[in-house]
Amino acid sequence: MKAIVAAGAGGPEVLSMIEAPAPVPGPGEVLIDVVAAGINRADVQQRRGFYPPPPGASDILGLEVSGRIAGFGPHVTKPFSVGQKVVALLTGGGYAAQVVAPAGQVLALPEGIDVISAAGLPEVAATVHSNLFMTAQLQAGETLLVHGGAGGIGAMAIQLAKAAGARVIATAGSDEKVAMLTGYLGADAAVNYRTEDFVERVRQFTGGAGANVILDVVGAKYLARNVASLATYGRLVVIGLQGGATAELNLGALLTKRAAVIGTTLRARPVEEKSAIMDGVRESVWPLVASGAVKPMIDRTFPLEQASAAHQYFDSGAHVGKVLLTI
Repeated sequence: MKAIVAAGAGGPEVLSMIEAPAPVPGPGEVLIDVVAAGINRADVQQRRGFYPPPPGASDILGLEVSGRIAGFGPHVTKPFSVGQKVVALLTGGGYAAQVVAPAGQVLALPEGIDVISAAGLPEVAATVHSNLFMTAQLQAGETLLVHGGAGGIGAMAIQLAKAAGARVIATAGSDEKVAMLTGYLGADAAVNYRTEDFVERVRQFTGGAGANVILDVVGAKYLARNVASLATYGRLVVIGLQGGATAELNLGALLTKRAAVIGTTLRARPVEEKSAIMDGVRESVWPLVASGAVKPMIDRTFPLEQASAAHQYFDSGAHVGKVLLTI
């Protein structure tokens, strides 16, 4: 089958198409004919050599797909059928014509979503649901600060938080994106981080109280300012390191606020944890997607053969929402 791997570490040019052996589903696994695969920041970090796949995971890139079920391994107990349209959360292998996934990480499509657009849902839905609601326990009436609001995770976080009754302030890198966050996505306020201080904007937005929850993909560069932006008993959830992995933290500021800094990843979690997260996505997120309250944000699609061009576009930061590869 056709598949995309990184031939060394580097820029988009290191991606190459290979002929790989077709996967064979093992016990509890589902075989999927891939229709589309989502591009995620983790794929870029893997391509650059900073985020190797977990032990036993495929070297083929790709952490989420949509497609049709092609077969089953032994002991699959979920009520799936061959040909059924599904999405899957993966540890790797998505940039390919076929992939296998644990049955617990596979979901039938939500109603009203086409199979290509659905590829932009599993990774962001699982990331946001697990971090905002299972970990940070975001509640109605609380204030959420989302960094990278125009990306796939940010767009999903804004929509799910608003659906849960929270107030949302989000950051983005241009005035055009800021307008989209408050217009199309429904954020209560948005900040152009290139021209405004988000700490001051959060202070103004909350009357000095601060954000109850912060979802951060930047990491070290924002750590001190994130803590300064937290409310008493606030929760800072760090899920990305785009701005570095090491920073100095004034623990006194954290203690004074009785706040928490939480770091999480999704990819390396055991199957049981990811299956529980996907169960939560099916129960809590899918009905919102089916009703239209939450929309998949698809910016552009590229054919699998143009994976390098797709990564180049992703790296440019011009996209709003998800970039997909189609098979």
